[in-house]
Formats: sequence, C-alpha cells, structure tokens
Amino acid sequence: MSQLPLPPSFRALGSSDIAVSPIAWGMWRLAENGRSAADAAKLVHAVLDAGINFLDTADIYGFDGTGGFGDAEALLGEVLAAEPALRDRMVLATKGGIAPPLPYDQSPEYLAKAIDASLSRLKVDSVDLWQIHRPDILAHPQEVARTLENAVSAGKIRTIGVSNFTIHQTAALSHFLNVKLVTTQPEISPLRITCFENGELDQAMMLGLTPMAWSPLGGGRLADPQTPEEIAVAAALDGVAQAQGVSRTVAAYSWLMAHPAGIIPIIGSQQAARIAEGVEALKVTWTREDWYAVLVAARGERLP
Repeated sequence: MSQLPLPPSFRALGSSDIAVSPIAWGMWRLAENGRSAADAAKLVHAVLDAGINFLDTADIYGFDGTGGFGDAEALLGEVLAAEPALRDRMVLATKGGIAPPLPYDQSPEYLAKAIDASLSRLKVDSVDLWQIHRPDILAHPQEVARTLENAVSAGKIRTIGVSNFTIHQTAALSHFLNVKLVTTQPEISPLRITCFENGELDQAMMLGLTPMAWSPLGGGRLADPQTPEEIAVAAALDGVAQAQGVSRTVAAYSWLMAHPAGIIPIIGSQQAARIAEGVEALKVTWTREDWYAVLVAARGERLP
C-alpha cells in the first residue's frame, strides 16, 4: 500500500518567506494557576528545544470572564523581556478582535488599539503573524483590510491570518486585501472533520493559506472516548499508533499533517514532556487506506 508523504521539517507560512515548524504550540492555558514567569520560560525553552518554532497566543488567552484580559500575552512578554534572544528563535503569532464584554469588534479604531496593546504586553516591536480571532459581522471587510494593511506598513505585523472564518468571510477579506492572507485557523481534529468536506481546506490550498488546527485532539475527547463515534475514531487511530509505537495523541496529530493542505496542529499542552512527544508525529506514516479508515469512523458511515 502506498504511503502518504511525511511533512517537511519546516514549511513556508502561506506565501511568505517565514519558515515554521509543522507543529505549533498554543498558549491559551499558559497563564493558568498563577504560573510564574520562570516556569513559563522553562516551557518556552522546552518548546524551542523540541524543534517547534511556531508559538501561537491571543489577547483573550488567560481571560477568566471578569478580568485578566491579555494575561497569556503579558506572561510571555515577561519571558521575552528577561531573555530577548528567545524572540529570534520563534515565529510569534497572536490574535485579536474579541472584546470582552462585547463579543467581537473589528472596527478600525479597536483593531489598531488591539494590535498596539498586544505588542505592548508581549514587549516586542512586531509579531510575525496577527490573526483576527473570530469574525465581526458588523465590520466591513474593506475597512478591516485597510486597518491590517496599515499595521503591516508600519512594521507592527509581518503577516495576516484569520481564525474561525467561514469560506465566504475569508474570500471577502482576501478580496479587499492588497497583501495576501497566510493562515486560516479553524477547529480541526479526527472528531471534527467539517473542514475536510465543506471546502475550507480546498479554499486554503487555492489561496495558499496554511491551516492551523486548534483543538486537534477534540478538546481532550480522544484521550477518553465515550460515544460510539469517539470510540470508533480512537480505535482507527490506535491501529496506526500501535503499529508504529506512538501514542494515540501523536497519531491524531500526524493524521492531520498527512493532508495535502499542510495542516499545522496546535499542541495545547503546557507540559514539556507532552509537547516533546508531539514532535514524534513527524515520523508517523499513513497509507490512504488507514487515513480514510479514520475519516470513515469520524463520519459514522461509509464513503459513497
């Protein structure tokens, strides 16, 4: 049986000249439980030492519903202030556009302030990637495009991406931009296969976007499957995992990475050992038969 190609050690971020690892590290839980800057620094070092150079955060990360907006960015900012040399070892991405207590705000005034605020908390002059976290239905994409282009021109952000956008929202923003979008960040996992069939990944390949998969383990459900669908998907993953001596988690990451769109799974763990384990996914091979077996299990019905 023919094997699908393994992911490259590094790949271009969209159409940019920025080289990123095929796995990213997400920091939505970085600031939990009062984590100190020293402990956060250990995690950052563990990530970089594992060969992951793509770090993804957001201004909303660390928000508990009442206060603490920007806590994860601020904590990473402490790490970077203490060790400025770390900045050169990473591709730093953040997101904005969610405005507590309002749901979303991508007005020109808010976006400009949000970008500046993120840079201030991160204690950096620029980020490599800035993504709109969730779309604001009340924002005209042409105004959003101008605001983002202004930030690129000012050297505050190097590239632009979107997160949780529909196909049409991505197309509309792309239409008004004079610079290319480089990423799209939807939820993708063996338990959420919508993107494989609704055209999102096809659009990503057409526009040259790098897909970044948030919650690639189904929000932890793959670790403890309960429903018939979850159990079937876990079993299909286990067949490959056991044959190649890796965990189900690693098999899940590699299953996403086998897609031709070049999906980058975002590891959400804040444990150094789990982060390092994730890199084993670069060596897991898939045949078409095994890959489709996971998809069929997720669909709950045979392919037509």
